[in-house]
Amino acid sequence: MQENITIYLNERPLLLCADSSPIPAHLSNAKIYENPDYQKMESVLQKLENGKKEAAIFVAPDVKQLLKKVTLHFTPIVAAGGLITNPAGEILMLFRRGKWDLPKGKQDPGEDLETCAIREIKEETGLYSITLEHKLTETFHYYPMKNKKVLKHTYWYKMLFTGTELTIPQIEEDIQDIEWIKPENINKYLKYSYANIREVFRAADI
Repeated sequence: MQENITIYLNERPLLLCADSSPIPAHLSNAKIYENPDYQKMESVLQKLENGKKEAAIFVAPDVKQLLKKVTLHFTPIVAAGGLITNPAGEILMLFRRGKWDLPKGKQDPGEDLETCAIREIKEETGLYSITLEHKLTETFHYYPMKNKKVLKHTYWYKMLFTGTELTIPQIEEDIQDIEWIKPENINKYLKYSYANIREVFRAADI
């Protein structure tokens, strides 16, 4: 069975799936487009981006091929990041551009994804005593960059911090604050986060 893929355009979900049933409950009112062509995709993507649609569903037999066709409308970027816990079970989140986020960043040429995730965490948080445990999930989200429409495909990993070093926010990346958050308080922070970040926490059963 093929896995569904959700792309977020300004927090509005576009679901890519092989079959229109069952549709997730939160997308029950979204319009379904069977095998959309290039022009139809462009029109729907534009409406999601500018808020004229709240959600949409593209259906085609091969979800990976469908993703490739959607990606033609964007400049694709591959990134990696981590959901980091410490021995006390607290979870690291960082505050940038008005939202609570997780550390992540663009993959360098020739770099594998695990190395990218650990490097980005070191750069963004100052933490280097990090052990990579396993892959959690992949997310997709759009953002504008100069004159480009970027589709960021991020690979997320579960990680464990075992050191004593203090966090150092990377100012160049607009990171204003970094906090270790107790699991029982995490929902207060996720209210002020992004849909794709909430997906990462769901994948980690947090």
